Parts: sequence; structure tokens; C-alpha cells
Amino acid sequence: MEVGQKVRIRRLRDRVPNEVVKKLGQVGTIRDYKMTDGSGIGVVVQFDDKFSTWFFEDEIEILQ
Repeated sequence: MEVGQKVRIRRLRDRVPNEVVKKLGQVGTIRDYKMTDGSGIGVVVQFDDKFSTWFFEDEIEILQ
């Protein structure tokens, strides 16, 4: 996974606000990385509407 890659949100692990639930199935761009619970790395994804939030690596799929 690299900054600038396009990804699709394929699932959500945890309860999240409705604004994030609406992004399920949508495509966004990786903008940054985020340390999660100390044992993993998440990615910050920005969407076309300029909304951004982070996801665990297993919640997204890389688009070719």
C-alpha cells in the first residue's frame, strides 16, 4: 500500500458514525498512514468530497 493509491472500502470492523458507513463500497485515495493499537498500521483515505478518515488494512482493497 502506497500513498496515492486508489482503494475501495470493502468492510468495517467496528461501529462507526453513519458518515463513515456511507463510504462502504466507495473509492478513495490513500493520503497517509496511522499507527493503530500499537501492533498495526492503518491508512488515511480521502474521498472525492474531501472527507477523510482512517481504516484498518483489512477493511480496504487496492484497485489496480
